[in-house]
Amino acid sequence: MTAHTPPTAPFRDPRLPFAHRVDDLLGRLTLHEKISFLHQFAPAVERLGIASFRTGQEALHGVAWMGPATVFPQAVGLGATWNTDLVRRVGDAVSKEIRAMRARDDRVGLNVWAPTVNLLRHPLWGRNEEGYSEDPKLTSAIATAYTHGLRGDHPTYWRTAPVLKHWLAHNNETDRSTTSSSVRPRVLHEYDLRAFRESVEAGAVAGVMPAYNLVNGRPNHVSPYLAEHLRTWIEEELLVCSDAGAPSNLVDSEHYFDTHEEATAASLVAGVDSFTDHGTDSSQMTGRLRRALERGLLKEADLDTAVRRQLSVRFRLGEFDPEYDPHGATSEFDTPAHRALAQEAGEQAVVLLKNDGVLPLAPDTRVAVVGLLADECKLDWYSGTLIHRSTPLEGLYERFGAERVEFAEGVDRVRLRTSAGAFLHVPVAEGVADEVRGAGGALDPALLAGRTDLPPLTTDAAGTELALVDWGEGVLTLRAPDGRYLSVADDGRVRASADQPGGWIVQETFRLEPHGNGHLLKHLGTGRHVCVSADGVKVADEDPEVFELVVAERGEEAVARAAAAADVVVVVAGNDPHINGRETEDRTTLRLPEHQERLLRAARAANPATVLALVSAYPYAVDPADLPGVLWTAHGGQAAGTALARVLSGDVSPAGRLPQTWYADDADLPGLLDYDVIGSRQTYLYFEGTPLFPFGHGLSYTSFSYGGLTTRAEGGSVHVSFTVTNTGDVTADEVAQLYTRAVDSSVPRPRRELLDHRRVSLAPGESAGLDFEVPVAAFAFWDVAQDRWRVEPGAYELLAGASSEDVRLRTTVTLDGEPTLPRPVVAGGLAAAGFDEQDGIAIVDRTKVSGDAVTPADGVSGELVYRRCDFGRGITGVTVEVAGEGSVELSLDGGPALAVLSPAAPTSGPYDYVSLGASVVASGVHDVRLRLRGPLRLAHVGFSG
Repeated sequence: MTAHTPPTAPFRDPRLPFAHRVDDLLGRLTLHEKISFLHQFAPAVERLGIASFRTGQEALHGVAWMGPATVFPQAVGLGATWNTDLVRRVGDAVSKEIRAMRARDDRVGLNVWAPTVNLLRHPLWGRNEEGYSEDPKLTSAIATAYTHGLRGDHPTYWRTAPVLKHWLAHNNETDRSTTSSSVRPRVLHEYDLRAFRESVEAGAVAGVMPAYNLVNGRPNHVSPYLAEHLRTWIEEELLVCSDAGAPSNLVDSEHYFDTHEEATAASLVAGVDSFTDHGTDSSQMTGRLRRALERGLLKEADLDTAVRRQLSVRFRLGEFDPEYDPHGATSEFDTPAHRALAQEAGEQAVVLLKNDGVLPLAPDTRVAVVGLLADECKLDWYSGTLIHRSTPLEGLYERFGAERVEFAEGVDRVRLRTSAGAFLHVPVAEGVADEVRGAGGALDPALLAGRTDLPPLTTDAAGTELALVDWGEGVLTLRAPDGRYLSVADDGRVRASADQPGGWIVQETFRLEPHGNGHLLKHLGTGRHVCVSADGVKVADEDPEVFELVVAERGEEAVARAAAAADVVVVVAGNDPHINGRETEDRTTLRLPEHQERLLRAARAANPATVLALVSAYPYAVDPADLPGVLWTAHGGQAAGTALARVLSGDVSPAGRLPQTWYADDADLPGLLDYDVIGSRQTYLYFEGTPLFPFGHGLSYTSFSYGGLTTRAEGGSVHVSFTVTNTGDVTADEVAQLYTRAVDSSVPRPRRELLDHRRVSLAPGESAGLDFEVPVAAFAFWDVAQDRWRVEPGAYELLAGASSEDVRLRTTVTLDGEPTLPRPVVAGGLAAAGFDEQDGIAIVDRTKVSGDAVTPADGVSGELVYRRCDFGRGITGVTVEVAGEGSVELSLDGGPALAVLSPAAPTSGPYDYVSLGASVVASGVHDVRLRLRGPLRLAHVGFSG
């Protein structure tokens, strides 16, 4: 007898289309197996030879959390390059390192949670470092480049599968899991959705991650926009992965559902396909799914839809075709090319904000490099572990020679005396190896514990001199002479044990609280005070120690000495990415912390030739008037110091451009929770004040001229051409920017809006002709009257230049479009959220599933305006659909109230609407004004007659 080879299962047959193979495999899975696939950590199915799979490999600017890897500039720094080719190459390098790392560590995943495309609407947002720009066009261009690099170029198999974060309208850490972003339809379509849409439509995105917040009163994890918008943009299956813990938040913090079974079912039906909750323990989520099925809240078909989406991604990653996967043997990791690319990215991210001729530095310059970040190479929460490290001090040593560089960090050198007269003492730790937090990799670095292998602090007569830094808001770090930061481990002991401040809950920050004639030292990570006991120094709830702060030297004294001995001073200031502005914590001010202001003033007083180099994850409001030079760069990754030194020295001419507006004062900012960029005139698109530095700003060591602007409109596009010439004597890059402005629009439109840009490198005297093809659709706005995009006919100004304010060329093009007509309201009435203007209004959920309503934001009163409503030959009545209690007052054209409608008694709940009617006589075209009073929800206004 001859043994027959079993036939190959269709899902294993690479000749078949992926969709056919996915359906085959799905049909072979049991109900239990399907449920298990819906948790982040999907188990193996051994009977089918299917490996385990996890969603979620962080890789925002390099492979994160899994130990050593190439570290590129922060995302906001990549945005500042305005260079899509560079960012694509960075994504390519990151994805190759992911594949190489996975080959030796199967904890490394191929479903990449990056990039972040939330728009940098508000500069106080704690996660400003994670986004690319305040502008949706620039954000989508950079995100598309990064995702194409992450995906790879193979037509069938993806190197990694990128997931965009965080859907949707997410720009606050303060109460982020309970706040609702009120997003009017125009802002939704023209601003927040746009960055996601253009990135997804480019075809290199595997899915999205919903954000923790609510939008228009409804949690993003049950958002109807996933089905109504996201999944209509592309035919490819998209995988939606929940944010960590967010499924439980629907009940535990948001109280949107009564039970976890209801919440989980609603999320799945809305479009969430993978639940990230309870870490590696899948039992909670799978239990909820089983019970939801048993209660009839879900059907097996709902599970099939989600599992199919996940399997689609796994097939594209080549999991089931290892012999055909072109990425399986990828081994590129920490290569010379990747190191060079990290340096190139660092150089291109530097933005020269001001230069009165002090830069570039001459080769024989004696330089003083001072400041809290002068000898730092800081990492953020989404960084890998450094293999290579370059600080500004090291970069300047390398470029100018150590003999020509002076250094002063500017820390306050202090000792802490106890009430008994002794001083805090850091014992010598002998025979203990240095340790870098997270170097071994971790699926969840939030679970990494502090070190307990080092001796706790004690007290003695002499004490140990500590380096004190005030990072603002009174938040301090204290560092021992050996470079280790004071930290608190799980046992409550205070040790000099951390290589840097860090962790999900930072254990290296303190606050000095005045108490009697001294200070209490509060440890911010635990909320407890430091006390001194017989067995060492620890934090506790009782018997806090009262310390006297004995200052040996103020930081500005050391800075002044170094500055006075130099030709030029470079003050390196900025933030620590784990302190005062990070995930979970928004900033409270644009101002530079006072400690760093002191250092800057001391340097400037000692030496007028002072350059401020800001190294930060976000903008600052600094006064540049007395400074001859100012630069900014985000935390620039492993080559940050070398990159900055090469720009300062003129080896590289700076060509970074600001990806967001730098405001001059906190008073210029809207409220952090005000998401109406149109109504409150936010970002460069609408801001009517004078910025400190405008969007797109950045100077060069050479000069450029613009000329030869031509335009023509044909075939659904506007073709724009102009020439840029390097008129200086230095080879440099220029970022040419093209903007538009609607000259006479019927609705508020942006002051100017980026259409496209091009970064070009030009030798002295060289010219480049730049051609742009702009779809006419790019000139459209979201017409709330018609609930769709519309291009208005008329004149549009085209502006070309070096920033949003530095316009060198301009012309006007006239476009055909759809005429502006009055809003017809007799047949369909008014959707309450489709207003033209509002004051004091919040948009809320009409039901838990879909639809919008409006309500006074403060529960007291608010006003709505609907322009040019056409009542035709006339109406005789008005109806409103309302819930809650209060009243709706209707008037026309600012006149007296024509009707006041109020329910006789409060409705039974926020979703229990009643219809109220009143007599109103009107004809022709009028502005409708509605004033809402009380905690009333309005969903719709109808007219009859």
